Amino acid sequence: MSGGAGEQFGSSISDALAEAGATVIVASRSLERTQAFAHERTQMGYRVHAERLDITDPGSIDDLAHRTLNRFGRLDILVNSAVVGRGGGFDEQTPEYWAASAGGNMVGLFAMCKAFIPSMKAHGRGSIINISSIYGVVANDPTLYEGTDMKQPPDYTFVKGGMINFTRYLANYFGKDGIRANCICPGGYFNHQPTPFLENYTKRVPLGRMLGNEDIKGAIVFLASDASEYVTGVSLMVDGGWTAL
Repeated sequence: MSGGAGEQFGSSISDALAEAGATVIVASRSLERTQAFAHERTQMGYRVHAERLDITDPGSIDDLAHRTLNRFGRLDILVNSAVVGRGGGFDEQTPEYWAASAGGNMVGLFAMCKAFIPSMKAHGRGSIINISSIYGVVANDPTLYEGTDMKQPPDYTFVKGGMINFTRYLANYFGKDGIRANCICPGGYFNHQPTPFLENYTKRVPLGRMLGNEDIKGAIVFLASDASEYVTGVSLMVDGGWTAL
């Protein structure tokens, strides 16, 4: 199960799991877009199924779990990659915006785990992979945005930092049930940002470039598979060396 099938990470995550032989359920708010994505992968010979999911609605999450488990019988891998909001800087964001952000990014993450962990416990194994960020580990660098209108939303840093410690909680609490929980912390994703930002960012990264569509795939397959059978509670940096400086 890959929650969040958008272009930034969801599609790469789903492709990685499908290419590795998994049956993948992709879920996002836009069912039409998700169905088109699943159909395209099915035509390529992969087992990919589309579902609708509103991560801000606990009822939508429970419905997704019910449909998934009734159809497939179990869930072995849960990837939480959906992001709600991400707008405005500190001066623009309001307490009301933060409440809405928390309702999706925090409550949604918790509700997804609550919905699917019982199936993992019943089968004595499972892998939860949460997609955090370098900004869940270190503070954002304001100098990156000089010469652009870009701003780093403060709620994003707050949510991604909390996700890392929640992942540690899951790892410790459910380890006895055979369930592993890990985070991936990607660096900045190339999305045709303004030239000043791209120049500032790439100068700051030891590998000299932003993260691309293929760069997260290996980490996903590693943490989803038996190759990481004794790995839990970690935050795997996929950042081109950003946090090594």
